[in-house]
Amino acid sequence: MSATIWFTPWKPGPAGDRGTGAFAYGEAVVSLTEFTPHRPWTVPGVTIAGIALRRVWDDLDGAVGLWLWADPDPLRPRSGSVSVWRAERDLYAFVGRTDHGRIMRSYQNRGSMRATTWRTERFDPDATQEAARSLLSGRSAWPD
Repeated sequence: MSATIWFTPWKPGPAGDRGTGAFAYGEAVVSLTEFTPHRPWTVPGVTIAGIALRRVWDDLDGAVGLWLWADPDPLRPRSGSVSVWRAERDLYAFVGRTDHGRIMRSYQNRGSMRATTWRTERFDPDATQEAARSLLSGRSAWPD
């Protein structure tokens, strides 16, 4: 696995603090996704789809914040997201959206996908990004 993983800047959602950057709320649900295309020419379409979903972020109830990430390894490019939610019901509402479902269906046979979620009692952006980076780099094993 590549040691280089790029993250977009943090995009706060309606449930996140848009002012000081301080996170005054408690428990959060983190979702990490990874898409590995079968063919490298799938990457631009996946990237555009991820950016399109990022644009609706401000309208998602319960969305705390989001990073998109990419591994630019030319032999095995991967990408995905780290999204943070106020509660699981908010994450599931997003997963059930028509636009999300359309994108997932259009790429389901073009690569492999995996995802995991975890809860945190107090959301810490640095610790969350490090946990994601550890899974993505192979330093930590993905849960079964």
